[in-house]
Amino acid sequence: MNNKAQEKAPLLDAILKYTSEPITHFDVPGHKKRQNPEITEAFGERVLKLDANSTPELDMLGHPTGVILQAENLLADAFGASHAFMLVNGSTSGVQYMILTACRPNDKIIMPRNVHKSAINALIMSGAQPVFVAPETDYNFGIMNGVRFESIKKAIAEHPDAKAVFLINPTYFGAASDLRAIVKLAHRHKMAVLVDESHGAHFPFHPEFPDSAMEAGADMSTISLHKTGGSLTQSSALLLNERFYRRSQVRTVINLFQTTSASYLLMSSIDLARRKLATQGRQIFDKLLAELIEAKKTITAIPGLAVLNRDYVDGSGVYDYDDTKIVVKVNGLGLTGFQVYNILKKDYNVQAELAETYVVLFIASIGDDAGTLKKLTDALADISSRFYGAPEFLVEMREMMLEPKTVISPRDAYYSVKRQVALEEAAGEVCGESIMIYPPGIPLAIPGERLTHEIIEHYKFYKSQECVVINDEENPDYVTVLGTP
Repeated sequence: MNNKAQEKAPLLDAILKYTSEPITHFDVPGHKKRQNPEITEAFGERVLKLDANSTPELDMLGHPTGVILQAENLLADAFGASHAFMLVNGSTSGVQYMILTACRPNDKIIMPRNVHKSAINALIMSGAQPVFVAPETDYNFGIMNGVRFESIKKAIAEHPDAKAVFLINPTYFGAASDLRAIVKLAHRHKMAVLVDESHGAHFPFHPEFPDSAMEAGADMSTISLHKTGGSLTQSSALLLNERFYRRSQVRTVINLFQTTSASYLLMSSIDLARRKLATQGRQIFDKLLAELIEAKKTITAIPGLAVLNRDYVDGSGVYDYDDTKIVVKVNGLGLTGFQVYNILKKDYNVQAELAETYVVLFIASIGDDAGTLKKLTDALADISSRFYGAPEFLVEMREMMLEPKTVISPRDAYYSVKRQVALEEAAGEVCGESIMIYPPGIPLAIPGERLTHEIIEHYKFYKSQECVVINDEENPDYVTVLGTP
């Protein structure tokens, strides 16, 4: 990485210069940067001025030749990639661009079942055939981790015609697989490696973090700079190591879907976040990791709670671990993770990232410090004082976390004739939609999978916990299945 060059922010500088000039606008956006009471009052005059459209001075995201290209080159340099592409539709789009680049209709792609819905939607769009590999499951914490090297090796041996291997680095809960070994194996079999690195944008900037996808030699990865890197929500990047795919090839796929009116607020925030990570990341994370060690010690000492840390590494499904994830097991208080999630927000003004049956996930990033961590530990301690002593909350986790079986491809299921059936009557039917809890957006069932009694009971449990259930039917008591109405 060129440390001196990383001090620059060419796109940010260009937009600041452009907006300082007394231009009379007869282009879009329609507010023309003029006095607009409603928008100005809501967002501030500064935001109004920075909301620009593509011009020769500001370059164009779909075909960058100026300051956007310079910013993307710095982004690639910071993350150790051959090329980088700014994204303004989140990592959802990046995941889809990767799969659409790698796969044509009926091509096989090896992936873990705990992928985000964006990967499932990419299968529908591309027509690719998933070869699902079971991730390692921690029934004590009730979470899914990474995939074992041996599981990927078996899938490659059984499907030597697969075009790519898709991985998650890290999972929502911080587990990283043996990325280097998997990349080496996949490349030996002429398979590309695509990585959903939405929760690992910070990995290259401190040696204590797991290997980043680009460091491990992956071919493409998608990073959510807004999640852990400090940019504005919806700003992400796709990284490319040129081996199987050319820069122009990836750009062509991106331009099929990405807006031609990209937000300069989002893109400039990527430029700014990249500069901060590259020039200050080591010092920032030195301090944060030390504070996290103390915070996790504090949480571990609270009655009824347990927390994951680096001791969680087992060499297989947790080959390495991201310490910025704070995964707290709360069922020892007699509560579900969903209940604690709601209590934290309602009673303590603490917003967690997500909940699961036994755990609550908190994400620490460059915006945190000892003060924010203390608010969290104090809140958890007070919740413990209120609820500890109640019987431990337990469910049959193995039944809840059984993986569905694929009957037909997601694309074929999506385009099949469908009907709605009552939830109570859905067991045995083939699912015609993605059913998921958000966050995190990992489907309980996807189009083409067989619905089982266990899946239905799992779904009903989530409903009872007042989770946000996302499916095609407005009535959550019904589900879409294949078949003639």
